[in-house]
Amino acid sequence: MHSHSLENWTHNHVFLGRRHGRNERRTWLVVWLTLAMMVAEIAGGTIFGSMALLADGWHMSTHAVAVGIAALAYRYARHYQRDPRLSFGSGKFGDLAAFGSAVALAMIAIMVAYESLLRIANPQPIAYGEAIAIAVLGLLVNLVSAWLLHEGHDHDHHHSHADDDHHSPHAGHEHAHTRAHRDNNLRAAYVHVLADAATSVLAIAGLILARSFDLPWTDAAVGLVGSVVIGSWAIGLMRNTGAILIDAVPDPKLAHAIRERLETDGDRISDLHLWQVGPGHYAAIVTIVTDRPQAPQSYKSRLAKLQHLSHVTVEVDQCVHSDGACARVA
Repeated sequence: MHSHSLENWTHNHVFLGRRHGRNERRTWLVVWLTLAMMVAEIAGGTIFGSMALLADGWHMSTHAVAVGIAALAYRYARHYQRDPRLSFGSGKFGDLAAFGSAVALAMIAIMVAYESLLRIANPQPIAYGEAIAIAVLGLLVNLVSAWLLHEGHDHDHHHSHADDDHHSPHAGHEHAHTRAHRDNNLRAAYVHVLADAATSVLAIAGLILARSFDLPWTDAAVGLVGSVVIGSWAIGLMRNTGAILIDAVPDPKLAHAIRERLETDGDRISDLHLWQVGPGHYAAIVTIVTDRPQAPQSYKSRLAKLQHLSHVTVEVDQCVHSDGACARVA
């Protein structure tokens, strides 16, 4: 019996984002920046007896944990990218971490809303000068962090390979414009930082209004507005990442494009499964019913120019026409 090498037929199941390494490095930079700020505020609050500094320092610790989870997700996704126990690789580690971060962000929004309502009902004395200074300092740190995490307008360009993942440059690849291409792990860290920056801006505005017009409740009212904004971001992030985790169809346009290319000359798709396996990577299982079957490779070649379609399995069912209907061949 001859021994055959299967190397040319083996799929590569590494479905990490194109900028995985860069995003991981930047996320760790934000973790260390946040930790440094946290330690400085806690130390300053302890030395100078400032409760406001202490409170903000411990508040920064929650963001260090949130961004730290994102950084660890990058590390573990990279570490386990070729683990044979993971059928479709480790590309969803980031989405799992992002979903957890979104839940934590929603809880923070609820707590901020609750505390704001309490302070509207029972206004507390505020040390305006110190509070504004801390809010400005926190805003500067968050702006630097947001700059590090911001994806800008770069679009990941993954080449589609229906047969294998041995990548080579191709011209004319068709783009499926969808939010599903984004790195949700980076987005979750970015939203955490952005939420903190937004609350800092609102806090500064609220504190200035409260001090200028002697209306301490405006500070709490602005906090309530901030909680609504944070909550809406959290819900959006949960919706997007949750859909990926339960393998919802990521992009109806891509599904339509697959049907458009395969349903020709009387061929019909009887079953189509399409899901996301990593940032900018999709997998598809397609069952084609035809009375003139071709090799699966022939159908896969029609999908080769669909960008981000990284793993395709094709099943061909032959049928014969009987009384004008297509009957399955036993």
